[in-house]
Amino acid sequence: MGRGVRRAAASVLFVLAALSVIYIAYRYAGPGPLEVPVTVVIPKGAGVTEIAGLLATSHVLAMPWLFRVAVRLQDVDASLRAGEYRFAVHESMHSVIARLRDVVVRRLTVPEGMSSGQVVALLRQTEELEGEIVATPPEGTLLPETYTYTLGDTRNELLRRMASAMTAALDEAWAAREPGLPLKTPRDAVILASIVEKETALAAERPRVAAVFLNRLQQGMRLQADPTVAYAVNGGDPSERPLTLTDLQYASPYNTYVTDGLPPGPIANPGRASLVAVLHPMHSDELYFVADGTGGHAFARTLQEHQRNVARWRKRNGD
Repeated sequence: MGRGVRRAAASVLFVLAALSVIYIAYRYAGPGPLEVPVTVVIPKGAGVTEIAGLLATSHVLAMPWLFRVAVRLQDVDASLRAGEYRFAVHESMHSVIARLRDVVVRRLTVPEGMSSGQVVALLRQTEELEGEIVATPPEGTLLPETYTYTLGDTRNELLRRMASAMTAALDEAWAAREPGLPLKTPRDAVILASIVEKETALAAERPRVAAVFLNRLQQGMRLQADPTVAYAVNGGDPSERPLTLTDLQYASPYNTYVTDGLPPGPIANPGRASLVAVLHPMHSDELYFVADGTGGHAFARTLQEHQRNVARWRKRNGD
């Protein structure tokens, strides 16, 4: 082969190599084949080859072999995580690799005032979570908040996080409590906060409702809180039916119409605001309140004033 031929062949090989590099670089950094957004679930224990196959099957990648090479050359194969990933239209391979290190984060909101049984039911209905809940936590030990989780997290782990959050919130609130309150322990605060939580849905009313109950405890009066009756009568299960006079006489340590002081345990899981309300109540001498028919309550210092408020409420409701 002559020198000129060898030079020509070398030039051709060089051009081909250069074009190959350009092509590979384009396939790595250029637009991907995906035509519509797609969510891909990477299972636990999936290796680079399995991940590449899943992405290719989902049309996220056109060259799974290049993905495998790129991941290993960047030494990020060990950092690719199982989970749920959302890919955009024509996302580049470079972007796909970066996204696989940033799993989709979901949110679960636990409303204030839920019972522990309701929280467990909510977790069981959340299909993205895994595992069976082994036991329903005691009432008042879970903090209602919005929690983040990723696909494959376990329900029991989320319950542990809720319990830890309640412990931290209670410790903080108890340490900063006002002096002279008729609450002996942090558990007493949770019990009263759970009653306040169920009595009013208005944030501005919580410190005032808390003050009424604390004033009654100070004076040795029974709390006479309707939510404690509902909890006692229904065995802790929620119920929307109106209470009857028979219910108010129901024999239970949770029925604060027939027992003195606080009930033996919380009747729900109170939120931070209710914990703060019972430990920093409004300063008042009010001893009574009744629904005012508009979503709030009418408060009173004396029984006579309270009876007038009750009469107005009954008139408003046609009783």
